Amino acid sequence: MPLFLISFLLVFSSFHAYFFLRLQAALCLGKAARATVLLVLLAGILAPVAVRVLEMRGWWQTATVLAWMGYTWMAVVFLFATAAAVLDLTRLVLLASRRLAGWPLPVWGPGPALTVPLLLALAATTQGLVAAGHVRVERVSIRTTRLSPADGPLRVAQISDCHLGLLNRRAFLKNVITLVQAARPDLVVSTGDLVDAPMDRLPELAADLAALTPPLGKLAVTGNHEYYVGVDQALDFTRRAGFRVLQGEVVEAGPLAVAGVDDATAAAFGQQPSLPEEALLATAPASRFRLFLKHRPQVHPASLGRFDLQLSGHTHKGQIFPFSIVTWLYYPVHAGVLAPVDGCFLYVSRGTGTWGPRIRFLSPPEITIIDLVPAGLAGVAPEPSA
Repeated sequence: MPLFLISFLLVFSSFHAYFFLRLQAALCLGKAARATVLLVLLAGILAPVAVRVLEMRGWWQTATVLAWMGYTWMAVVFLFATAAAVLDLTRLVLLASRRLAGWPLPVWGPGPALTVPLLLALAATTQGLVAAGHVRVERVSIRTTRLSPADGPLRVAQISDCHLGLLNRRAFLKNVITLVQAARPDLVVSTGDLVDAPMDRLPELAADLAALTPPLGKLAVTGNHEYYVGVDQALDFTRRAGFRVLQGEVVEAGPLAVAGVDDATAAAFGQQPSLPEEALLATAPASRFRLFLKHRPQVHPASLGRFDLQLSGHTHKGQIFPFSIVTWLYYPVHAGVLAPVDGCFLYVSRGTGTWGPRIRFLSPPEITIIDLVPAGLAGVAPEPSA
């Protein structure tokens, strides 16, 4: 966590430095104005840290106000730096073209160099604020020989990365529950990062989730944020919400064999799995459809052939484009369905909630509805197959 925090602050500070240089060039600030701007930008850099400190000390109202301000500014400065960098690169290309081909170079003074990327950033932030409140329902159908016509079809609803806490609260959760209930799933699963705050301050959220009672129950695994906010209280909340938390175990849910593992962050907190992932999956009956819940969208080669469908999240598909390019480089499958390998599918949710800024730009939030269709059942679309 300290390494992540240091890296985050360095990158975040560089965005602010870029913004300050553009502002100074455009406005030619005097000493007093420069000092004031630098103090405001320093406050912007430290705001996420201050939010977490206030939250942990129980100052929720102050933390919530600061979170809306600080995290929204985080998105603005990130999008500004991105737009400004693209415009700078474009100008370099035009400059090279001018020198090589004698083309005229458009006038691009310090004023437009500030205002154009700032306006683009504000527009993208506004769109992202609206998009974060409109959770989409994504539907996936998988035909499988591991279910008999008498077993199905079975419907699984996946929520992931809800990050319940300061900004994603009761109104957000009630909308999610309404969408899940409308799909009438047989099983509901949460693939990590359900909570992102000390949830003893929001007991009503556990009660709201507990009222969701699908026929085959609710299963969950931990994500990295459960450990960041305190794994014991996170697990307590998740269980009070009616979920059975799978921490390296396989359970039966009707005709399904469901395996679940803790997030890899558990190792940093001194928790080691009782069995390696591939050994755990080997205990799932091969005669059943084997559903594997794992927060991060990583498939170990030794696990291939030992599950039929892995459900993951974690990436948010970047949450705010172009950060999705970074998540794609780190997790090649960072959203959607991977073509089957050894009969195994991977579905990666874009996430239901948000982390940090309550903004989704070109990466809408989702609830996933997976229909598992017996191969012998007529009248249902055949794609994809397992």
